[in-house]
Amino acid sequence: MTPVHIIGGGLAGSEAAWQCARMGVPVVLHEMRGVEGTEAHHTDSLAELVCSNSFRSDDADHNAVGLLHAEMRGLGSLILRCADAARVPAGSALAVDRDVFAAGVTAAIEAEPLIELRRERIDAPPPEWESVIVATGPLTAPALAADIQSRTGEDALAFFDAIAPVVHFDSIDLDVAWFQSRWDRGDTKDYLNCPMSREQYGAFIQALLDGDKADFKEWEANTPYFDGCMPIERMAELGPNTPRFGPMKPVGLRDPRVGKGVYAVVQLRQDNASGTLWNIVGFQTKLKHGEQVRIFRMIPGLEKAEFARLGGLHRNTFIKSPVLLDERLRLKSEPRLRFAGQITGCEGYVESAAVGLLAGRFAAAELSGQMLEPPPPETAIGALLGYITGAATADTYQPMNVNFGLFPPLPTPVTRAERKPAMVARARDAMSGWIGNAA
Repeated sequence: MTPVHIIGGGLAGSEAAWQCARMGVPVVLHEMRGVEGTEAHHTDSLAELVCSNSFRSDDADHNAVGLLHAEMRGLGSLILRCADAARVPAGSALAVDRDVFAAGVTAAIEAEPLIELRRERIDAPPPEWESVIVATGPLTAPALAADIQSRTGEDALAFFDAIAPVVHFDSIDLDVAWFQSRWDRGDTKDYLNCPMSREQYGAFIQALLDGDKADFKEWEANTPYFDGCMPIERMAELGPNTPRFGPMKPVGLRDPRVGKGVYAVVQLRQDNASGTLWNIVGFQTKLKHGEQVRIFRMIPGLEKAEFARLGGLHRNTFIKSPVLLDERLRLKSEPRLRFAGQITGCEGYVESAAVGLLAGRFAAAELSGQMLEPPPPETAIGALLGYITGAATADTYQPMNVNFGLFPPLPTPVTRAERKPAMVARARDAMSGWIGNAA
């Protein structure tokens, strides 16, 4: 049988390859890391996580991304299987030991007889490849990006994705920081909280504003930020209270040493299974490394912090999917090509893998002489696909996490408290029917 050629071994590409193989279709997975690196990756493992270690909420009853987790598990997702196996404590969120997770994905792909992994850079898909999935993600190599642009005739859009710093646990002052999840949800030891008084917060914000930032590369100039990955210093520039209503919000937390809430809080979340590393939540930054150490050690409890990894930013490029792609993720002008993952304009690990899952299933079905119908828009995965391939206005198309705002309205009015449970119940019914028809 003709193989599916998948370019890119990130979350989307790995998931697409796995789904094809599960449907009995051979795959050639092309991954350039191992031959040529990127500015953000540190290893040649498949599905390496370069930003947070969190897949966000795992609550399928009240959260859209949690519902997406559940749907993907039901569809045999490799990414969710490996994430579950590499899970670390994070309250109601699904967070992973990033090394264990990537090793699990890599081992599964390498052990699958129907998947051939080739370590090579692809600058353009050859014309003899009958079925291609481009899943090169936010750091598509320049030659391939140029080829995509020439095929689409559209200017690429771009935003900055950001990496938060990681701190060694034993360098955190536990006489100052305390364990508590916001509103006491989940295990009380899932998050560490560093308190700030009004005066400390003011000094910290000024330091962020005055701190020396790294210069942008020429190809990064004039690129807008995606709000979900906005650097902490950029938040400060938008107004002194912006971080305090964002990642530094103190609501739902009480400092046990004073018996009350505090003015602002910096949270840290466990980053690996052993608990030796913790990342600073929401602290993506373009500050130079020396400035990061100096300024972040102003945070109470982190005065002697030792950093396992400092923050950074990298550019993320994506195509105008609502204009360019059909409902099965095929390039309208060249249907042998499909796109998957962040290059389509979805945002987030889970969303990228979900689009890879769909691309793999669509491609495998097509090569098997079938035509798989897209999932219903009432499901989380269907709502995400609908946003990418048609629901958004192309002129204002921006990266998007899955959320209930992407779902079709309920047919009858319900109260605000009833809305999410009703959408979840409807999604589960719709997904059950789709899986049954697709089997």
